[in-house]
Amino acid sequence: QVQLVESGGGLVQAGDSLRLSCAASGRTFSRNVMGWFRQAPGKEREFVAGIVWSGTSADYSGSVKGRFTISRDYAKNTVFLQMDSLKPEDTAVYYCAASSEIGTPRRLKYDYWGQGTQVTVSS
Repeated sequence: QVQLVESGGGLVQAGDSLRLSCAASGRTFSRNVMGWFRQAPGKEREFVAGIVWSGTSADYSGSVKGRFTISRDYAKNTVFLQMDSLKPEDTAVYYCAASSEIGTPRRLKYDYWGQGTQVTVSS
């Protein structure tokens, strides 16, 4: 089992920054790749960013590339999502997820999910 706990969400204004954190615990071999997803009201959940746990290779959706940065602290078993230049359309519940597969993060199946953290960006 893998446990994921997100934190760092909140209410900000357009143009502001937020950093989300995801603390991971449990079976390390079940989390080869860590991902961030988001789901806005009335919309399907979408991939935001992903990173290989044992490396630095990262993948981003086109809507956040250049504004968001995913990173991980190997020693603290924590993955971060730095979100800059936030826009109202970034408003969503953000979820951290772990995949035991290896490959391009956006194409993998994710087995473990956190509870989500709300990000609201006002215009």
